[in-house]
Amino acid sequence: MNTEKLRNIKMVIFDVDGVLSDGKIILDNNGVETKNFDVHDGQGIVYLHRVGIKTAIITGRDVKIVDIRAKELGITEVFQGARFKNEALDIILKKHKLSKDEICYMGDDFPDLLVMRHVGFAVAVKNARPELKKIAHYTTKAMGGRGAAREVCEMILKAQGHWKTIMARYE
Repeated sequence: MNTEKLRNIKMVIFDVDGVLSDGKIILDNNGVETKNFDVHDGQGIVYLHRVGIKTAIITGRDVKIVDIRAKELGITEVFQGARFKNEALDIILKKHKLSKDEICYMGDDFPDLLVMRHVGFAVAVKNARPELKKIAHYTTKAMGGRGAAREVCEMILKAQGHWKTIMARYE
């Protein structure tokens, strides 16, 4: 793994199903969709925000629970129903005046390939499709929705020298 790439990261973009959630789609008797999110992944995102690293979500599905979770975590850039995720990436880059090298993207399935091929640090979660693992700069040890996002958040924080700042709050 190239820690130099991690030092350049100013924004982390997450897919949802299979990355921030465990990939299961749960429908209740009223047809309301819900998802399982990992509290540790969420805390990792909060830590990124504490040191000024921005975050975003780009997902192909469009469900209310994603907006709710994003709001809880302070993620203001949320692109749902993104048929071509690279178009959302272009909007984010222009809006935040970032280069592709300053973006980390986490994905797990084919729709994520369009973004992963064009960012500074592409991450495939452990349970990602083999095609994504092949082009990723890093594949997580943890499964999507089960600590993968936290793993990457901590890697970035440590590579950028922010880990002591995070830990100082708890000493």
